[in-house]
Amino acid sequence: MTPKKRRIKFDELARVEGEGALDVQIRGNVVEQVKLQIFEPPRFFEALLRGRSYLDAPDITARICGICPVAYLMSACHAMEDACNTTVNGQLRALRRLLYCGEWIESHMLHVGMLHLPDFLGYPDAIQMAKDHRELVERVLRIKAIGNRILTVLGGREVHQVNVKVGGLYRAPEARELDALRADLEWGLAASQQTLQFLSGLTFPDFEQDYQFLALHHPDEYPFNEGRLRSNTGIDAEVANFEQLVVETQVPHATALHARDPDGRPYHVGPLARFALNAERLTPLAAEAAASAGLSAPCRNPYKSILVRTVEIIFCFEHALQLLSDYSSPSPSAVCVKPQEPCTGYGCTEAPRGICYHRYDLEGDGTITSAQISPPTCINQPAIEADLYRIVCDHLSLDDQSLRERCESGVRNYDPCISCATHFLKLNVTRR
Repeated sequence: MTPKKRRIKFDELARVEGEGALDVQIRGNVVEQVKLQIFEPPRFFEALLRGRSYLDAPDITARICGICPVAYLMSACHAMEDACNTTVNGQLRALRRLLYCGEWIESHMLHVGMLHLPDFLGYPDAIQMAKDHRELVERVLRIKAIGNRILTVLGGREVHQVNVKVGGLYRAPEARELDALRADLEWGLAASQQTLQFLSGLTFPDFEQDYQFLALHHPDEYPFNEGRLRSNTGIDAEVANFEQLVVETQVPHATALHARDPDGRPYHVGPLARFALNAERLTPLAAEAAASAGLSAPCRNPYKSILVRTVEIIFCFEHALQLLSDYSSPSPSAVCVKPQEPCTGYGCTEAPRGICYHRYDLEGDGTITSAQISPPTCINQPAIEADLYRIVCDHLSLDDQSLRERCESGVRNYDPCISCATHFLKLNVTRR
């Protein structure tokens, strides 16, 4: 007798950025298929960039995402500066790190408090959770708002910042403008420590995977904008080698590319990867908070990413206060960046969800002839599917609704940005 076939299809994933679905097929006690289906229409940003000026790339690519636009701004700027053999240092570099602090705070806190935490507390959404945990939710929202305020002061507005340019900023803030952030940052540091203390009391599933972590690694700092590509499997390479290390392919069930290593193994990028490869470069209070939460590097339990994200929020507040203490307004607010001949530039920065890679080929006048953008969710998709396969295998006895909830929670461990992942679709046209 043929074993009974069981199919569980989730037409829409809840509490994630963008639109995706899951398709799980089981025959008897054998899991035949687990697919993370991404069906948002691709938006062809690489094609939009061709023929445009190198100076346009940051503003265009920032529109890929409304939650992590700084990642695209910064990766594009670094790639163009690399192409033109220019480095941004001093207070301009410090301002870029401060801008990234704002993005990590607002993005991480949105996910931790509003999208991920309901899974652990047993609520369908943050609205229902707020009825019983009003003070916690209000604190989460205030922390997120501080991140948005940093983005506004430096970038001109909360979303799709308009003050960032290749080489620096259109206008650098005065010291008094940053000093006005200090009270909020000090409150946010204490509030995020309090939040981590609460989160460390949650119950986490007993679930670990042997991940291949990939992240930027800087010799002196916890990584935002700069560093080499490093993994726990021996990779230690320049960013220019990214496309040899991360191989993207199209799969039939997604409008986003899947990325793996040259041997077909998945990568895991994001907070767990950064923590595994850079924990010793956390600021003192962030390192102390991680230890008090029972975290040690590497952490291979994806459910504990909620703790690691909160540790990174603490890091951002502490680091932002350090940057404010050493700040003086730079003049000029940008350095000149201009190509002199045809060239190629590479940039990779750490979006909240993991590494965000850009590569641009330029003509001598700065016209973009080709572009390659690899967002973190594309890199994480095979790892997400591997986690889901194990989750389904471990919980075959659950009814369909309970299994769905387990799987959705497994996806949310990664805070996937599905809209980011669908900027490109490989299209082959054969005319006969």
